[in-house]
Amino acid sequence: MQIALFQPDIPQNTGTILRLCACLDVAAHIIEPAGFPVSDRHFRRSGMDYLDHVAITRHDSWPKFEQWRNDEGFRLVLFTTKAASSYLDYRYQPDDILLFGRESAGVPDEVAHVADARLVIPIKPGLRSLNVAMAAAMALGEALRQTGSAA
Repeated sequence: MQIALFQPDIPQNTGTILRLCACLDVAAHIIEPAGFPVSDRHFRRSGMDYLDHVAITRHDSWPKFEQWRNDEGFRLVLFTTKAASSYLDYRYQPDDILLFGRESAGVPDEVAHVADARLVIPIKPGLRSLNVAMAAAMALGEALRQTGSAA
């Protein structure tokens, strides 16, 4: 299981997700451009000393990430508020990549269209969305539970 962040723009959320990846032994991918430098103090503080314990791959662009993913043969599972299928009804595989979009804009249509699955975390009607770090934790927890590959 792996997590990919598409052009993240809030350093605290990215640091928190990378800490989650470190604790659960899950590789992380950051698809550039990010909205902050990796030297950002909020990013470093959120990730704390856990950043040294997570395998992070930075991809210069979406096309480079997509080329790498296709070469490796990984499925891409996008979490989006625009999906109809619940993340709880999906059958995860151990080598899936769970993709989360920018906090401010999600992912563009060109990214959504190439995902092997588009899933939503159902929330109370009338509310917009969960915090991306919370969504990543919920999604990763369910994927690891199903695949039995928790650390």
